Amino acid sequence: MTQDAVTRDAVTRVAATQAALNIADAINETCPWSGKPISADSLTLYNGAVVGFCNPGCRDKFASAVRSFEAALQARRVERAGLEQ
Repeated sequence: MTQDAVTRDAVTRVAATQAALNIADAINETCPWSGKPISADSLTLYNGAVVGFCNPGCRDKFASAVRSFEAALQARRVERAGLEQ
């Protein structure tokens, strides 16, 4: 499978997951970035909970921040594991 095919497959899975999310299940009523009301086209799943955003840009900014935090935490774990050996 080519990299383009893998990317398209991943995008399709994300879109399907997001389409299955329901605004009524969101744990918040306002966007954590902007404070504006959440929108049905801007939902994501985080730690098993539906989180809403005011627009897809804020949702994507959240996803990017989460990836960044998770990478930093993993790097810290690796660093500390090396120091403890």
